[in-house]
Amino acid sequence: MPPPPPSFELLPGADDSPVILHVPHSAREIPDAVRAGIVLDDAALERELDHITDAHTAELAEAAAGLAAVTPWRFVNRLSRLVVDPERFPDEREEMLAVGMGAVYTRTTHRTELRPDGTDPEPLIERYFRPYARAMTEAVAGRLAATGRAVVIDVHSYPREVLPYELHGAGPRPAVCVGTDAFHTPPELAELAGKMFARCGETGLNSPFSGAYVPLEFYGRDRRVGALMVEIRRDTYMTEPGGPVVGPGLSGPASALAGLVDGASR
Repeated sequence: MPPPPPSFELLPGADDSPVILHVPHSAREIPDAVRAGIVLDDAALERELDHITDAHTAELAEAAAGLAAVTPWRFVNRLSRLVVDPERFPDEREEMLAVGMGAVYTRTTHRTELRPDGTDPEPLIERYFRPYARAMTEAVAGRLAATGRAVVIDVHSYPREVLPYELHGAGPRPAVCVGTDAFHTPPELAELAGKMFARCGETGLNSPFSGAYVPLEFYGRDRRVGALMVEIRRDTYMTEPGGPVVGPGLSGPASALAGLVDGASR
């Protein structure tokens, strides 16, 4: 029997690039053993994956990497966030626990049951979350060792209409939302993102989603690690909720992301 596919992948970039494009939510794959713990039937699970998956963001990061003058590194989650969400805090610090969507989700985007109440998250955290976190920590450490700094650019998408799980969905929903962190996002990086993505439509800061991913070993401690989140509204490039790329598709966002990568590499 062939070995199972890797749950994540680090795709090398240029030796002198400090940039890591992080793609945590693009996949739909759920291992059979994990699927057994999800209460949805197959049709309902497919609908939930349509809503929760940041469809085509791995292709977007790949296209941007190909356009960039200095090829960034890419860290791509190959499993669905319904297995574990690698960007959540794995403890009580995570605000999304309020809606059953901590590191291991127990509720869906529409706040219905995904896993039974009382599900122990620890086996999934140990099997999937911690190895992912270690590998991402090592990837950032590698860029620090090679270039003296690291810039993590999170690549996400989000729906045009508010989903019930969103805690901060009442604000603007621009074509591109730029998420920042008070400690890890230099103002010039956020400004550059706004400038690059202006070609894709209206841009905004931290609405409806805010923050940026940094491995916990560096989080709030090491300013050499910069971070920024890019959230592209899905209707600007695809058929919602989980359909194909349409119209110009990824060309505009990929070009903008490549410009951001090049600016962050300098």
